[in-house]
Amino acid sequence: MLRIAVPNKGALSQGATDMLTEAGYRQRRSSRDLQSVDADNGVEFFYLRPGDIATYVASGDLDLGITGRDLAVNSGAEVEEVLSLGFGRSTFRYAARPGTVDSAAGLDGKRIATSYPGVVERDLELHGAKAAAIVELAGAVENAIALGVADAIADVVETGTTLKQAGLAVFGEPIMHSEAVLVRKTGNGAPAAVDQLLRRLRGVLVARSYVMLAYDVRAELLEAAVELTPGIESPTVSPLHREGWVAVQSMTERADLHRVMDALYEIGARGILASNIDACRL
Repeated sequence: MLRIAVPNKGALSQGATDMLTEAGYRQRRSSRDLQSVDADNGVEFFYLRPGDIATYVASGDLDLGITGRDLAVNSGAEVEEVLSLGFGRSTFRYAARPGTVDSAAGLDGKRIATSYPGVVERDLELHGAKAAAIVELAGAVENAIALGVADAIADVVETGTTLKQAGLAVFGEPIMHSEAVLVRKTGNGAPAAVDQLLRRLRGVLVARSYVMLAYDVRAELLEAAVELTPGIESPTVSPLHREGWVAVQSMTERADLHRVMDALYEIGARGILASNIDACRL
């Protein structure tokens, strides 16, 4: 039976549960449950602290785990990414008082406050700032500079509003772009059960990224319409009872949907409908 770690709480928990449910796996009934078994699919799920998941997977006690890229790197555990899952995105940046530091290399000899020492240590090594000192804090690192604990901070940055309120500004390139990832122990193979899981999860990713677009168009305009909706392999085209017209179905990227619908209407397509895709295999 495949053993998979799932975040038990926090920002990644609901996203992981939703994705596994959409992939056809039975999840726990209560947030108090520490594990659940999906006997039909041959999978046992363990609900663990997100920051501990990579450690359990690296030990070999669990086959796979869903956690954040930042958490996996921060743990220092020997795991590798199998699949990026497209939710729980965040960006890590350095910040300091304006005019004091302008690059990661400039942090050499400085103190950096962060809640993610493993992430920051890796980045500092890449930039040759070996003499930098990491000050590990549990949270609210924006106050560290004002309180004299650090010269710079490294943290998740969304809008930057909190940093501005603290009199700080980001500098240098992002430390890391993080998101939820599926991880396994470095060097582990992929049994058949893992292949099935990956097919299902990739199907969810595609279903979330595409819609099924259907429309009617005159036959002489079909080639122009198909240029707008090429689909994955090729669109499905069927003749209509009304002579000279055809019906077209095609998978279309959700992010581009309304532009495509407008363009189809302008060339003469009608009855343009978009439907969500619940699941798929490509």
